[in-house]
Amino acid sequence: MSQQPDPQTWFAPSLLEPGIEQTDNPQEFERLWRGFMTARVTLGLVLLLLQSVIFALGSSPNATLILICSGYFAAALSVRLMAKPRQLGKAFDSQWLNTLGVDILAFAALQVAQGNSINYAPLFALPVLMASVLGSLLLAMGAAAGVTLLLFMYAAWMSIQVPGDTTAYFLQAALTGAGCFVISFLANQIATRLANEELRAERNQLAVRVQRLVNELVIESLTDGILVVDHDNTVRAANPAARMLLGAERSVRASSFDLASQVGWQGLIDLMKLSFAENAAKQADVTIHHAGQGPRRVRVRTQLTAAQGTGSESLCVMFLQDQREMEARMRTDKLASMGRMSAAVAHEIRNPLAAIAQANALLDEDLSDPRHKQLTQMVKQNAKRLEKIVDDVLNISRVQHGDSIMMSSTLDLNDALERICHDWQEQTGMAHHLRIKLTPQAAEVRFEAEHLRRILVNLLDNARRYASRQLDAIQVSAEVSSMGQSSLSVWSDGQPMDQTVERHLFEPFFSSESRSSGLGLYICRELCEGHGASIAYFRTQRNVRGVSMEGNEFIVTFRSGMDNIKASRLAGAHP
Repeated sequence: MSQQPDPQTWFAPSLLEPGIEQTDNPQEFERLWRGFMTARVTLGLVLLLLQSVIFALGSSPNATLILICSGYFAAALSVRLMAKPRQLGKAFDSQWLNTLGVDILAFAALQVAQGNSINYAPLFALPVLMASVLGSLLLAMGAAAGVTLLLFMYAAWMSIQVPGDTTAYFLQAALTGAGCFVISFLANQIATRLANEELRAERNQLAVRVQRLVNELVIESLTDGILVVDHDNTVRAANPAARMLLGAERSVRASSFDLASQVGWQGLIDLMKLSFAENAAKQADVTIHHAGQGPRRVRVRTQLTAAQGTGSESLCVMFLQDQREMEARMRTDKLASMGRMSAAVAHEIRNPLAAIAQANALLDEDLSDPRHKQLTQMVKQNAKRLEKIVDDVLNISRVQHGDSIMMSSTLDLNDALERICHDWQEQTGMAHHLRIKLTPQAAEVRFEAEHLRRILVNLLDNARRYASRQLDAIQVSAEVSSMGQSSLSVWSDGQPMDQTVERHLFEPFFSSESRSSGLGLYICRELCEGHGASIAYFRTQRNVRGVSMEGNEFIVTFRSGMDNIKASRLAGAHP
């Protein structure tokens, strides 16, 4: 008996075994059907050859036997070649007549024509078996009953033909009939049991396949790296996160590779060997040195699998976590827990901060010593930094409790874009590094002008932080699609972002820099969603000084023109 799946698991019978009627495997049934049909043809050929040899030797001059065997052989061969595999019904239909009926009648005719010289009763086992395996229990019992009835009729006929004691004929008929009933019952039970076992095995295999596919999908999508390594340093399996942490996305394309092929992976090998040597799970912080890149600190946990069978070896499963992401997450959790308190404290900080900045400006006017001037300048810079952090914290509550979409005004995207970029160029001195491309079509969007300025300035400041100082290193453009949907993009030629940073790009208080509050992009997303727009990050290519270059691009997609019309009508309906 095969073990049934646990009903409490994902792969219980309620999931994979709906309440449908059990059906045999079509391929298995076809194989059995063709086997029986081939056996009938073979038996017919053997009987024909046997009767031909007996007739040729002169032992029996009766040509009727050869005719019966020839007819049986022809009927069996035609069914084998022309008929299609089909389940036997529960009644004596045409299919029963072409197979079981022909067999019973042919063997009975041979017994009557041959007389007592040869006993053909054992041949009746073939139709009885065929009915038991290819049909139902009722059909099998019916075939056994038909064979028994024919045997008793033959016994009665022999008692008339041969005077004397006929008990042996009836006893032989009774024993043969009883044997046919036993064979039909046992064969049907065995065939049914085997069919049920096969069906159960197929369902268990389906559960195993589903579980394997689910496991593979989960492992492939995990953010933690997973490596499966054997004693010979061969990586049997590695998910995409592990390949990224190892820096092996491009250098190693094979499904399995040698962990000793890179010098920078030696720390992993040492931890793996230690786990095998002590036969215990280990944990350590390992530094992976990437070729052409800086080192990456990874926290590694190992687990050893049990050896499967005699002579098989255990494997080492290594779980890899990027320390930078762990530290960033910890910092995010700490900052997020302080977020509610920071919003209240920010109001209290703003007034003293303004007084400090004003006092520092007055003090700077009265100083002439360059060293003192340098100190006041330092105070001024840090006061501005604190002011920006306070504004970011306060902007969160403003965004979450801001005006509705219907209250936002309509503005010209080209004019707003040009004005904001011009002001930003004057404040930052990035006039030669910023290129603006406006759309030739009229682009009106429903957006608050101050909110759009806050979004664009945040994106430009972020681009300036990572872009080079080359000409056209930052590009701002506005576009209108064929469907009338407007968008603006901010592109810079900065280096690609790490995937651990990209995953949390728009989360609050998340930043890869310790000196940043991590609120800029989060505020941009909240402002966009508040106006029915969306913001997304892509790694794209732009033409810079006649050369195609990769860079980081943030695209803000505004509501379509039809949405703007609907919003305008709704706004007009509300005084």
